[in-house]
Parts: sequence; C-alpha cells; structure tokens
Amino acid sequence: MAFELTDTNFQEEVLDKEGLTVIDFWAEWCGPCKMISPLIEELAEDYDGKALIGKVNVDHNPDLSIKYGIRSIPTILFVKNGEIVDKLVGATTKQTLAGKVEEHLS
Repeated sequence: MAFELTDTNFQEEVLDKEGLTVIDFWAEWCGPCKMISPLIEELAEDYDGKALIGKVNVDHNPDLSIKYGIRSIPTILFVKNGEIVDKLVGATTKQTLAGKVEEHLS
C-alpha cells in the first residue's frame, strides 16, 4: 500500500532518506487521480523494499503543494536522495511509471 506522506512527515520520510521516493500528489475529487490510484498501489507492492511509493493529498497538505509548485494533479515527483530527479503531470500508464522508477533506481 502506498505510504501516506504529509506536511509533517515529508522531511523525515523523503528528504532525509537515501534512495528513491515516488510521490503522487492527488485529491479525492480528481478524476485522473482516481484513474492512476490503482497503478500507484501496484507500484507500491512491486517496488516494496526498493523504493518508497507515497501519496500526498493536496487538500490536506497545502504546504507541500505550495513548496513543490503543484498546480495540476495528478503530479508524480521522483525524489532520489532528497533531490527531485523527475516529474510527470497528468494521468499516465503503469508502464511509464515503472520505466521511470527503473531508470532512477539504477
């Protein structure tokens, strides 16, 4: 299951940790977010122990949305060793997401 990231745990769980974190910025009212939500959950299972797959609800965590300039959702950020290394905006396929994860894991 995707890890719930919040304004309060983001620093500790993402920025202060080594490795890759994939973050889905989403909202309950967002149609495209609902479309990719099952894909994010599958990635969380597929990459358990290799990458942290997390979700940020933009309505509940406005500070993160502002800090990272999230203007359109879903937005997927790829953070490696505390630095943003890639970004996808809008609905996408599991193949595209997994390809990006593999690219940044190596």
